[in-house]
Amino acid sequence: MNFELLDRYLLDGAPSKGELVRRLLEARPGGEGARPFYEGLGRLGARTPDLALIALRLVLAGERADDDRVTRLRAVVERARSGDATARDEYRAIVEKIGS
Repeated sequence: MNFELLDRYLLDGAPSKGELVRRLLEARPGGEGARPFYEGLGRLGARTPDLALIALRLVLAGERADDDRVTRLRAVVERARSGDATARDEYRAIVEKIGS
């Protein structure tokens, strides 16, 4: 699966969350356990929490989206969005390790 769109949103905030959700719902990339996320995306649209998108990113890569993994990845995403270049590298290392 190509995670470029989701990763770009998480790291850069682009495309807009509404556009990201629309495109995810249109394509509905598969993965064990992804269906409930799509139901939530359909209901919440652009109001979907970033935590849910981070959890979906993990699930689509075949990983468990437990509290520890999601909150750890969220912290890295927040640092990357604030301009921390090392956090961007850390994010890439994490997603490379879990499967991209």
